[in-house]
Amino acid sequence: FSIINSTLDRNVKSGRMTAEGADDARVSLSSSLNFADAGTADLIVEAAFETMEVKQDIFRQLDQLARPDAIMATNTSYLDVDAIATMTSRPAQVVGLHFFSPANIMKLLEVVRSAHTSDNVLVTVLELARKLDKIPVVSRNAYGFIGNRMLAVRRAQSEAMVTQGTSPYDIDRVAEAFGMPMGPFRIGDLAGLDLGWSAEISTGSTIRERLCEIGRRGQKTNAGYYDYVDGKAQPSSAVLQLIVQFSTDQDIVIDPVDDDAAILARLLYPMINEGASILQDGVALRASDIDVVWLHGYGWPRWTGGPMHYADSIGLQNIISTLDTLGDSYEPCALMRRLAESGSSFAEHDTSQDR
Repeated sequence: FSIINSTLDRNVKSGRMTAEGADDARVSLSSSLNFADAGTADLIVEAAFETMEVKQDIFRQLDQLARPDAIMATNTSYLDVDAIATMTSRPAQVVGLHFFSPANIMKLLEVVRSAHTSDNVLVTVLELARKLDKIPVVSRNAYGFIGNRMLAVRRAQSEAMVTQGTSPYDIDRVAEAFGMPMGPFRIGDLAGLDLGWSAEISTGSTIRERLCEIGRRGQKTNAGYYDYVDGKAQPSSAVLQLIVQFSTDQDIVIDPVDDDAAILARLLYPMINEGASILQDGVALRASDIDVVWLHGYGWPRWTGGPMHYADSIGLQNIISTLDTLGDSYEPCALMRRLAESGSSFAEHDTSQDR
């Protein structure tokens, strides 16, 4: 409760809430280490370690404890909600509620509807989201849902450019000049490069693994992709040397992207293409839902309207032409090609009529 209390104190001090409101919040909270105490709840939100086995075990137990009408939600950011729901005898009562961190500040809430989630459960959690002053976006169940599925593509592009000789500091600079609050490598350092990493099974097969192996695990260790001096990020010559050695060990052809516009296109166009695939697959109802996720969950610059609106504004054919120059692994999504050929846009593509 110490973290909650300090958060409430900061909210009072900043004027975000009154002292009376903070006291009411404290009175409303209770804690327990007894799993059975969850049995009386209307809604149970699991926020355990991001491992399928852990989450499935929790839902097996919840199935035995929770009220028949209770909603059971998982806060997973990547994992298969169907696989979690089917660990219970009532998968229709299971839904994904992906709160963005820090959950007391971030407005976005990805509501993940599994193949089993009932209409009543979906409506209930959408109403709850609004009561919590959140901005809910409904996603179908898929790896990474909407936001993290696209983020994974951007991360892969960032890391690939680095191994081919592009400076991580140039990539971050270009992303931040576009309007992102942080570039991908500063974000990695802030989150911790050792998230999901294990020394016991590390093989040095990625730059991130090699950084973790030498103790450079991000801002918390004052060393990650950057050196941190008095809390300020500074480029690291040691990291640049490590990257060169990694590329040599992996026989990667050095072909750096030196032009800022080309770096930005390599960062953004593949993830926009993934957004098109998300629409094509029916994971998102409409392009504007994808934009809302990125505007409110990932700090996408608001003046561009979000990734899909930005794509419409610069022209889908321009994006396709650039992707076509990057090779077979960047094959434009069939939906994007079809929209471009018909002179249409993402904004005009709405799958909600098919639901």
